[in-house]
Formats: sequence, C-alpha cells, structure tokens
Amino acid sequence: MIIRNLLLIVACLLLLKPAARAQRTSLDMQVLNEMMENRHEDPVELYQQISNTTNYISMLVPVTVLVTGITRNDKVTINKGLYMAESLAASSLVTLGLKYTFKRNRPFADHPFIVPASNGGSPSFPSGHTSEAFTTATSLTMAYPKWYVAVPAYAWAASVGYSRMYLGVHYPSDVLAGAIVGTGSAWLMYRVNRWLTRKYCKGSFKLKVQS
Repeated sequence: MIIRNLLLIVACLLLLKPAARAQRTSLDMQVLNEMMENRHEDPVELYQQISNTTNYISMLVPVTVLVTGITRNDKVTINKGLYMAESLAASSLVTLGLKYTFKRNRPFADHPFIVPASNGGSPSFPSGHTSEAFTTATSLTMAYPKWYVAVPAYAWAASVGYSRMYLGVHYPSDVLAGAIVGTGSAWLMYRVNRWLTRKYCKGSFKLKVQS
C-alpha cells in the first residue's frame, strides 16, 4: 500500500518530465535572470542561513515531538512524532528517486552567467531542501492544525524554496516540484496511517485528542 501510493506520486510527477528536461524554458530562465541581476551580498547571506536551517529543523521537529510524547507517555503525541518522521522519510525517498530519474543539471552547470552562492551536488529536479521544508510544514500543520502553527511553518518553507532559487542552485520548476513532493508526502502518509490503523488496529488514526 505504501509503495503503491509512493509510486503514484512519482508517476504523477513524471508528467513534468518534458518540462524538467527543457532547461531553457523562458519562465525558469526569466526568474533566475531577474534574481541574478538584482542579487546583493546581504540577502545572499540571509538566504544562505535560511537554506542551512532546512536539515536541522526538519529533523528537530519530529524528534522533539516524539521525545516529548515518550517522556509524557502520551500516545497521541508519539503518533504525531512518528507520522512526521514517516512523512520526511517518504519525501526523501521520492525526491531521491526523481533526482536520479530526471538527472537534471543545476542551473549554473548549463548557464555560466548564473553564479551559485551555495553548494549543490546532486541532480537539480526536484529541490530536496524545498521538499524537506514543505514536508515538515505540512506534517506539523496536520498534527497541530492551528493558524499560529501553519503560518510560520509555511512561511519558513516558502522562504527555503525561494532561497534555493536566489542562491542560483535551483530552477523555479525544481522548487515547485519539491513543494508538491513535500506536501503530497505528508498528506499521503496521513492517509496511509489511517488505512493501516483501520485495517489492523480496528480504530482511527488520530493526530489530535478528540474533545
């Protein structure tokens, strides 16, 4: 069931393959050109710092929730932490598979006038940083469905995606695909957990205490 649904996400994103290979599309290059022409040192440093937070926050959030649940012996909170970790794992798996399926070059590899302000070694499509950030934002919001959780979570995720373009290491289509993979993975893992709980545990998968 899990593998089938993950493959469904990959199959849907394969429809973007022609666009991913058309690396000189006008929209991608227009956006990057504009960013390169108006890029300044101070914003570069800021966006580099935002980009660098991705792995730390994406790991810290589920671990913190899981440890809190274990410490309090709170099964609902433990479920939330496990769900976030599963979502991140699913997102990473799909992102890695897509990267080495498309094998899209980084923008600066094909366009010398694009000067990277950060490192980027793996294939470009989709953006791994963006998929991680949107997985974290979506799973956190589904676990704690409050506006004061959703707004900063998605603001941070959007900033990560923007930073990858501003730093010259991803095309806009890479970032868009990363956001889709991240959001879709979190939603998918919620549905998978519900299905598994109903089938094997004769109950409903809950991420919040019912009042």
